[in-house]
Amino acid sequence: MVEIQRRDLSDPEALKALAHPLRQRLLTRLQRRGPATSAILAAEFGEDRGATSYHLRCLARFGFIEVDADRSAGRRKYWRAVPLDLRLPGHPADADAEAEAAGAELGRRWREQGEHDLAAFLADERAFGEFGDAALSSIGGTTLTAAELAAFTEEYVALLNRWRRDPDEAPEGARHITVIFHAFPTP
Repeated sequence: MVEIQRRDLSDPEALKALAHPLRQRLLTRLQRRGPATSAILAAEFGEDRGATSYHLRCLARFGFIEVDADRSAGRRKYWRAVPLDLRLPGHPADADAEAEAAGAELGRRWREQGEHDLAAFLADERAFGEFGDAALSSIGGTTLTAAELAAFTEEYVALLNRWRRDPDEAPEGARHITVIFHAFPTP
């Protein structure tokens, strides 16, 4: 089982680093498919190897990824995602405006990625075979206090983290599963 560390994203520089489009794609790729070198990632994304290496080092500087020492040799570095429960900043009265803006941009990117993944799945559910049959879309609701909503969210994250594993530890036939969760007061 993977140890998941909660990380509240409040540093504007870390938020800006993570919100960069290529860095977001690199991190997502490492989370979903496991470790890779800058050369492998540059080829996959059609990017310059030097630029890819720079963006990987930037993600590492803020602790989102790290060198996979077991796979690396000499100058050939494999990078892997650090298992994190990333949390965007809320809207407290004393929030740093720069951090809030960067968090809003990152949240927008995460929602867009989730919507893109969902639309791609729904466009051809049958192509996913038994995974398509096992998938669920649901909507529901309940009545909660703010404290209960916070507790509900933490229970959801704990459930997701219980099922989380590194891609290279997955059993035969497993695939990455996108989970989209929104819990908010009904407007």
